[in-house]
Amino acid sequence: MSNDESIYNIGSVARMTDIPAATLRIWERRYNFPETERTEGKHRLYSDKEIQRLRWVKVRLDEGMQVRQAIRALRAVEAGEDLVVGKPASPSPDERGVDVSEGDQIVNVHIDALRKKLLDALQAHETEKADQVFNEAFTLYTPESLIVDLIRPTLYDIGGGWEKGEIDIATEHLATHYLRQHLLAWMRSGPPPYAVAPIVLACAPGEWHEGGLLMFGALMRRRRWPVAYLGQSSPLPELAKFVQETKPAAVVLTAMTEAPALALAEWPTWLPEAARTGEPIVGYGGLAFNEWPELRTKVQGLFLGSTLQEGVETLERLLLNKGPRL
Repeated sequence: MSNDESIYNIGSVARMTDIPAATLRIWERRYNFPETERTEGKHRLYSDKEIQRLRWVKVRLDEGMQVRQAIRALRAVEAGEDLVVGKPASPSPDERGVDVSEGDQIVNVHIDALRKKLLDALQAHETEKADQVFNEAFTLYTPESLIVDLIRPTLYDIGGGWEKGEIDIATEHLATHYLRQHLLAWMRSGPPPYAVAPIVLACAPGEWHEGGLLMFGALMRRRRWPVAYLGQSSPLPELAKFVQETKPAAVVLTAMTEAPALALAEWPTWLPEAARTGEPIVGYGGLAFNEWPELRTKVQGLFLGSTLQEGVETLERLLLNKGPRL
C-alpha cells in the first residue's frame, strides 16, 4: 500500500490523531489542510502521509503553537526551510481555547536539528531523550528518511567522535547499540514481505563494523524484501553452509577496512556454484571498496555501488529482473 493512498475515513483519523472530526473539517475549510480525497458519496478519505502531517501539527499545538503557525511551520519544514517562530500573537476568537502560548518559542524541526538533539542525548547517555527525538521524528518522516538522514549521519558522527578521542568507548557502544536496535526492529517488522527467498546479509570475516549493513537490510526490508541478517565477522565456511540450507535469492557482503575486504576474495572457494552460475546473486560493498577501488578487481561478484541508496537500488533492480512477478 502506498503512503499516499487515501483509505481512512474521518472518524478513523480522529481516533488515530486525537483531533476531533469537527476540527478536521474546520482546518480543511480554513487552511486547506490536510489534503483529502472524496468518495463517490463525498466522504473524506485520508492517506498515511496526511495522518503523519496531522500528528506533527498536533505535537506543535501541544507545545503551545497556534493552529495557523503550526500548519505554516509544517509547510516550511516540508519545503526544507529552517523555521524560527517568535512570540505568537493572541489567538483569534475562533481559535481561543484550541491553542494558547506564552513566551518566545524557537521551533526548528528540520532533520538536521533532530540529528543534533539525538546526538546530544546519546552523548549525555539520556536514552529517554533520544526516544523523544525519535517519537517527534516519526510524526513527520518515514522510516526510510530516518535511516538515511538521521541514523546514518548520527552513526558517522559517533564513530568520528570516538576516533578523535572526543567520545569514549562506553558512550560509543551505548549510542551504537541504541541505533542498532532501531534498525533491527525495522528488519523484523514493516510491510508484508514478498513470498520469495531471503537476502542473506553478512559482514566479511574480521569485519565488526555493521552499521552500513544494518541500514542496507532495514531499507531492503522496508521495500518488502525478506532478509536473513548474519551480522558481524561471518566466517565464509559457515556462510556457505547457511546459504546451502536457505537457498537465498542474494548474498550481500560488506567490508569497511582493507583486510576484511581482501578476505572476501575467498568466497568463491566456499560458494563455487554461485561463482559459476551467478545463483544466488553475490554482491558486495562498503567503505573499503570506495577508499581502495582496486579491491573491486580482487573480489568476484557484483559491486553494488559506492552509496547506500545506490546499493539498494542496484540489488532491487536485479531481484526484480530475475525473480517472479511480484
